[in-house]
Amino acid sequence: MGINPTEDELLQRRDVFGANTYPRKKRKNILRFIFDACKDLTLIILMVAAAISLTLGMATEGVEEGWYEGGSIFLAVFLVILVTATSDYRQSLQFQHLNEEKQNIQVEVLRGGKRFRTSIFELVVGDVVPLNIGDQVPADGILISGHSLAIDESSMTGESKTVHKDQKAPFLMSGCKVADGYGSMLVTGVGINTEWGQLMANLSEDNGEETPLQVRLNGVATFIGMVGLSVAGVVLGVLAIRYFTGHTKNPDGTVQFRAGTTGLKQGFMGAIRILTIAVTIVVVAVPEGLPLAVTLTLAYSMRKMMRDKALVRRLSSCETMGSATTICSDKTGTLTLNKMTVVEAHFIGTRLDPCDDVRAISSSSAALLIEGIAQNTTGTVFLPEDGGAADVTGSPTEKAILSWGLKIGMDFNDVRSKSSVLHVFPFNSEKKRGGVAVQSDTGVHIHWKGAAELVLSSCKSWLSLDGSVQPMDAQKRNVYKKSIEDMAKSSLRCVAFAYCQCDIEKIPKEDIADWKLPEEDLTLLGIVGIKDPCRPGVRNAVQLCKNAGVKVRMVTGDNIETAKAIALECGILDANGVISEPFVIEGKAFREMSEIARGEIADKITVMGRSSPNDKLLLVQALKRKGHVVAVTGDGTNDAPALHACQGQKLLKKALTL
Repeated sequence: MGINPTEDELLQRRDVFGANTYPRKKRKNILRFIFDACKDLTLIILMVAAAISLTLGMATEGVEEGWYEGGSIFLAVFLVILVTATSDYRQSLQFQHLNEEKQNIQVEVLRGGKRFRTSIFELVVGDVVPLNIGDQVPADGILISGHSLAIDESSMTGESKTVHKDQKAPFLMSGCKVADGYGSMLVTGVGINTEWGQLMANLSEDNGEETPLQVRLNGVATFIGMVGLSVAGVVLGVLAIRYFTGHTKNPDGTVQFRAGTTGLKQGFMGAIRILTIAVTIVVVAVPEGLPLAVTLTLAYSMRKMMRDKALVRRLSSCETMGSATTICSDKTGTLTLNKMTVVEAHFIGTRLDPCDDVRAISSSSAALLIEGIAQNTTGTVFLPEDGGAADVTGSPTEKAILSWGLKIGMDFNDVRSKSSVLHVFPFNSEKKRGGVAVQSDTGVHIHWKGAAELVLSSCKSWLSLDGSVQPMDAQKRNVYKKSIEDMAKSSLRCVAFAYCQCDIEKIPKEDIADWKLPEEDLTLLGIVGIKDPCRPGVRNAVQLCKNAGVKVRMVTGDNIETAKAIALECGILDANGVISEPFVIEGKAFREMSEIARGEIADKITVMGRSSPNDKLLLVQALKRKGHVVAVTGDGTNDAPALHACQGQKLLKKALTL
């Protein structure tokens, strides 16, 4: 249920246990930036020359006229320091705002039996936080429930091996990632009182990392500076020789310096003028404002993109985005709204019309189906006491199925109370399915839910109208396959439900966490089709990319027919063009090719369906080897390997020279 505190109780918990924020190092003030700007070697030389020129000028020509030259140099130096310090200070503020926005992660929390999303900064000790694959542990805590939960603690311990959490090892550290399974944690420590907080206390927010373009521009400025310094040295030598040998003359034709006749002060002043000319050559030659201008432009671009709801983590992303030649985009949540709804259902061998009309299904069959929906899920259903609308939470697919379950008569809490979960196989992106073993008064049932064609291939029987189990012959299997194909062609995501009974004596008494759930000889309960419409404006955006010469490719884990239908709807595929291989391919077929074959076909691929995270990575790597600058878009953890492959790629050097 979680705590159900009032506002005063929340404030009291924050006062006692602290807030879930980390200490930040004190930001440098404008005076520190001014001091840093004064450290520039060229400016130091200018200030020394200006001081000497000002002193000697006023001594020889008087205060009224002698300050012109030295004062002008001081004014130029002042303007450079002021602009540099002010710009760096404003840039520092922009980075601080970006960091604060990046760290303000939205997490789910359970309070008073209701799950809702809130800022990570609002967590307090005593909160119950659900954790799923890909989530970051938001605070230190203890696992109170979960199944097959594995945590990647490499960010804290340096060990790359995932750590399984259970009652024997329930402690969770803030900042770690959920690698597998799911569970719920009780928050026991927040902010500075966590292991991650202690680590963050010793780190600065801004590491001052220069982008590749900044490094190259600084290299150019250094090269020009060396050339300018060399020219200044030559000019200094030539002018000094001419001056001290008597070849430098005044406007009236008289010699400026003649040994033995020219006074010491006059000779020294002439030498200072020559030195000033040489220093001026160095100052004019070095384009100091160029790297600064680029940095400010990129920081401004990041800020502007942030106003458009696009948070850029690295400046280099802004630099290379204009050089991208291809975009590999995920489908769900990126090209589509990620608001799933069950719009079609096939049970007992027939299509339900409407999809929530289960009057023709026997009570025993409906009970089995509802048990599978309620127990084999990572979502929740909260029913308010005032009888209002149910609050369904979870992933978009889970929410769609749970909402459909409510329509067919599911009482979520009642069903879960009548059976207990023995073991869970969380949804796996490789197997495209998830399972659960539950025990009730009628025995032990193994419920599976996942990609329709994969679950169907494991079914050896199906449930008939009267609730009896019938063998899955070739004719019936083809009927279901045809239903799946028809739904997929209509851009529907097909999810199948199946189950099997298990003898309780076959369940291991010890080490049940290592028990492999039976996934063969299943009985098919039914198939549903879930619709996820395209986002408004996607088709126009795809067309803009095409007009700019950027090829858009869809890489998704969905059925190949669903992927083609969405690609046609988005404009990624042309209805009048070729939509067969190699333009449309399954991830498995691409994965089984040799590296050379993948490189030859990668350019032609427009849509890849049923792709695993590794398939997306292989495609990105193949495109990079072909010379493409690849952009990857996605909102799921299965996109992480491909996204990571686009960071720090060697092709950035090539892109920056375009």
